[in-house]
Amino acid sequence: MTSSSLRFQRNGDKQNSGFFEEYLLKLLEERDRVGVTQLVGEIDALMLTVDPGHSIDYIAELALMTPYHYLVTLESESHWTHILRIDMNSPDLLVREVKDPNTRGIFRSLNEVYPIGARKPNCRYMGEIFRVTNLHDVVQLQSEREFRFFTQNDIRKLELPGNIAISKPSPYTHNIIGYLERPLDELRVYALGLSSIRDDVRAVYESAKNLQKQLGIDTLVQPIDHLATRVYSQNREVAILEYLSLSSYYYWGSYDIRDQNSSTNVTKSVHFEEESRSPAKVFTANNTPYFVNHLEKLPSPTENFVRNYGPRLHHIAFSVMDGQTGDMANIDYVVDSIRRHGKEFLLQVIGSEEEGLKQIFSSASEHSSLIIEYVQRFGDFQGFFTRDN
Repeated sequence: MTSSSLRFQRNGDKQNSGFFEEYLLKLLEERDRVGVTQLVGEIDALMLTVDPGHSIDYIAELALMTPYHYLVTLESESHWTHILRIDMNSPDLLVREVKDPNTRGIFRSLNEVYPIGARKPNCRYMGEIFRVTNLHDVVQLQSEREFRFFTQNDIRKLELPGNIAISKPSPYTHNIIGYLERPLDELRVYALGLSSIRDDVRAVYESAKNLQKQLGIDTLVQPIDHLATRVYSQNREVAILEYLSLSSYYYWGSYDIRDQNSSTNVTKSVHFEEESRSPAKVFTANNTPYFVNHLEKLPSPTENFVRNYGPRLHHIAFSVMDGQTGDMANIDYVVDSIRRHGKEFLLQVIGSEEEGLKQIFSSASEHSSLIIEYVQRFGDFQGFFTRDN
């Protein structure tokens, strides 16, 4: 009998190695058997850090461009942590701001060895926090499988939420995975610092939300669709297998984008079909490493990004409601509205209703270095990109 994590149809045309196919089967079967799949639920929150003085402007940017709302601020000795929420059916955003630009730590060190990443040393997407039903059992099982976690003393020093178990950063993606024990009928709570609603944050948030409503895009932009991480070519398969071992996600499939010398690799939640509840996690990697480019003369957009910024999250994609506003597809209306208020986008909207979706990337945020992607799917289309993107 096929285990629950292996019951899904495979998509894509990318050929994986024998190692990947062998251990995909073994790891998911074992994950189901020991109970990790059932114990680990959806993504409850995403956590990122920005440099001093950037969190308020970033919240204003997110309030205009996404469905997120400012909830509360938690203050610890060296960080402000702003909690943004859509509702309890979508992940929270934890936007951390370092107070002192000279603050040192492991997450800063992951930036400093990369030429562009080092320019914003504290600016970093950290990783996902998963809801679990029994924190002790999950940590014990994952520790037995040789995953390593920060100690409670480490978490205090790093000023991370004390009620969350957090893995050491991945050698392949440099991201962490957190586990938060929470029954479905209880609110998310983050044990970190003094709680307040800051007037300066609330002011920029309300101004951005009023503009979003005036533009008529407040109901069009939907929750997160997927998270896209870029990794080195040699780490594509192991990064996917590691993430599947730490989560309750399954391997949806991979597409080979030969003219860009790269592949797009998708994982999705076993428990929730809707990406709005638990976003898909996408891994993008070059097909060949950078040091053969002078021989092959192939494009290398993904490898160049990783060499400059380090392995990290590249963009967060938000769904746009299917349909039209006036004579425009909703995604075109959203992009035109935001563009008129100063936000830049890369190229034009790509795709069509005939291809199943339209999508576009924003320019990278000066505050978080993250790109926002908008995706509008037409009808029952389930893919993540057009071939031209």
